[in-house]
Amino acid sequence: MERFLLTERDDAVVTATLNRPDERNAISKVEYIEEIRSFCAAMNADHGVKAIVLTGRGSAFCAGGNIKDMRDKGGIFEGSPYRLRNRYRDGIQQIPLALYELEVPVVAAVNGPAVGAGLDLACMCDVRIASDKAIFAESFVKLGIVPGDGGAWLLPRVIGMARASLMTLTGDSIDAAKALDYGLVAEVVPHDTLLEAAQALAQRIAANPGHALRLAKRLLREGQDMKLQPLLELSAAFQALAHHSEDHDEAVAAFIEKRPPQFTGR
Repeated sequence: MERFLLTERDDAVVTATLNRPDERNAISKVEYIEEIRSFCAAMNADHGVKAIVLTGRGSAFCAGGNIKDMRDKGGIFEGSPYRLRNRYRDGIQQIPLALYELEVPVVAAVNGPAVGAGLDLACMCDVRIASDKAIFAESFVKLGIVPGDGGAWLLPRVIGMARASLMTLTGDSIDAAKALDYGLVAEVVPHDTLLEAAQALAQRIAANPGHALRLAKRLLREGQDMKLQPLLELSAAFQALAHHSEDHDEAVAAFIEKRPPQFTGR
């Protein structure tokens, strides 16, 4: 079977593509979840990777779960309430945990509908760029279920509680223009230029020292739940590490000498 997550590398940028266009890239199998978890672990271990682009193949970014499996109580939705609870905890909930611990910045290139768990997957990324054909919906209530993959934690942190409540409690979809107005996406671009725009942004991120990117992302993540004083303590510790890196010395020298920096990852 062809892999669910296709990867392609251009120097320090990796593009990962959800690869089930006939299923609208729905996350419908345990194997798909494991591929995403393993990918995140591999990216953390490879310090040559500085940025990731996540997108979907075909007309959709990710349609969330497989509704036919929901109807049939099959696949990852099979079993008693007790078993299903554990399937969520040991299954799809591993994706937000893996992406939260992923130190490499991730740019979501939302090429089409991002619905249910697909919207939540986009919210797990650090920056989102949308095609003008993209559609977003926190649509769980329309199927009589709740966000089971962390959406109730993720979405309010991206767009605020009021708008997250509106999207979650109505289940209604919004278009790319509304998503930009909400702050859900940073930019909307013509559909045909989406991947190019996302990869260009990833390259701009990757132009910076890798250690600084990883530490800065961690501070942003931890700052969501910390009081100011402990965050300042963590920032001081990270800053001490950064000041003693060779790439910091090179960045300062290049700035003073008005030349492009040459980073080595040390």
